[in-house]
Amino acid sequence: MVGALLALAILGGGWLVWAYRGPGPKAPEGAATTVILPRGSSVGEIARDLKAAGVIGSRHVFLLAAQLGGAARRLKAGEYEFASGQSMARVLSDIEHGRVVRHFVAVPEGWTSEMAADAVRAEPVLTGDVETPPEGSILPDSYQVERGEARAHVMQRMRASRDKLLAQLWASRSPDVPLQTPEQAVTLASLVEKETGIPAERPRIAAVFENRLRAGMKLESDPTIIYGISQGRPLGRGLTMKEVVTATPYNTYRIAGLPPTPIANPGRASLAAVLNPPKSDELFFVADGTGGHVFASTYAQHVANVAKWRTIERQRAAGAGK
Repeated sequence: MVGALLALAILGGGWLVWAYRGPGPKAPEGAATTVILPRGSSVGEIARDLKAAGVIGSRHVFLLAAQLGGAARRLKAGEYEFASGQSMARVLSDIEHGRVVRHFVAVPEGWTSEMAADAVRAEPVLTGDVETPPEGSILPDSYQVERGEARAHVMQRMRASRDKLLAQLWASRSPDVPLQTPEQAVTLASLVEKETGIPAERPRIAAVFENRLRAGMKLESDPTIIYGISQGRPLGRGLTMKEVVTATPYNTYRIAGLPPTPIANPGRASLAAVLNPPKSDELFFVADGTGGHVFASTYAQHVANVAKWRTIERQRAAGAGK
């Protein structure tokens, strides 16, 4: 009798180990099963949800393992994806360590606020609506979001990130920058952001623009014209002479100083560039045909650089026509 009971105990213990560490159930559909564990769920409710989803084979074994190992006090809410046949041990470990499914909303540097709001609206795991924030008020970055999070909350996080960074950079700005407010810094940084995609050029372009502001020269930035036409959406073509000479509140070929608002959301590098630009006497820059720009300190040098660029444009046009 004792031997039989011992054998049953051994068999029972072996079954528990197998149920815990062995392969789990196959996913009802596909290669994985997604389960959302609400905040505030008890370990019993988590076991129930996992069993109902077909992720574990036994609620009781899960409860026993969670309680004996101490994991029951450390289980984390969130969205989880469990592979078909994943062991209960791995399931419990994933929940204990919060290995949740990660969703991201990416806002590249130079996007307008409307483009950023569209990206937030398009993320299907988010809820609610969101208003388009003021131009330049968010920090471009990749933001992790949770299923069920409010879109308005995500946008607020983007704005808070920009405010925090801007306050830090403004506090450590160069004392001679010709900018009176943090908002002016954002506006100028948005021009820098749209003028070049080459990180190394941003400080140099920032210095050119600030030199022009000190000298009372117009900024003459093509992206400001585009913003006045399409609110920053790509035109898909070059600017016409009529567009260059037509006055709008954003056309910096016609207005003095900065445009009335930013023309995009500048990133960290552009904000840092305008608040701590290098010392320079350069006042001009023009495309060099390689994706970058060539800079000049005098108008005569600039005219020569523009002539070279026009030659490159004509050669490209001739080549395209063949």
